[in-house]
Amino acid sequence: MVLLRHAKAERPTTAPDADRPLTARGHADAAAAGAWLGHGGYLPTVVLCSPAKRTRQTWHDAALGMAAPPIRPLDGQARPAGGTDGTGQAGGVPTVRYDQRIYHGYATDLLDLVRCTDPDAPTLLLVGHNPTISELSTLLDPVHADPEGLRTSGIVIHRFDGGWAELGPGAGPIVKWHTARG
Repeated sequence: MVLLRHAKAERPTTAPDADRPLTARGHADAAAAGAWLGHGGYLPTVVLCSPAKRTRQTWHDAALGMAAPPIRPLDGQARPAGGTDGTGQAGGVPTVRYDQRIYHGYATDLLDLVRCTDPDAPTLLLVGHNPTISELSTLLDPVHADPEGLRTSGIVIHRFDGGWAELGPGAGPIVKWHTARG
């Protein structure tokens, strides 16, 4: 499971918080997050994303970053890196669900969303906000989670070998983390 905090957003204004867009740096960082995930082979089959503008933009830019450019093998024939469709995924585009609970909920709400994920989905990406996304990481691995939480464009990879429905507190050890900067 991959947890990704949204990239750097514009400062709050009089507009609703959910409408805050990413900054130019945020767009670059989100694309860098996607490139890091793609390079590491952490390509999602399911994406759960907050409907806020900054998280939707983060997911969109990360998805573009995951789409590796074609590689040229020794035979000179161009092939997409990592897959058959240029996204790095053999099966194509991941299933994406936008859920208000990721914007307004608690870590336990996010855990409930994850538990409802298709059991055949090998890799889940959750794009959300602090403090909730960091609290979910801490819930899954209270020993190794960063006590300061994820920074903007922060990524944490949790491993879970069971079915999504069985995921519970302390059952998802952290195997890798990264803060993307473009």
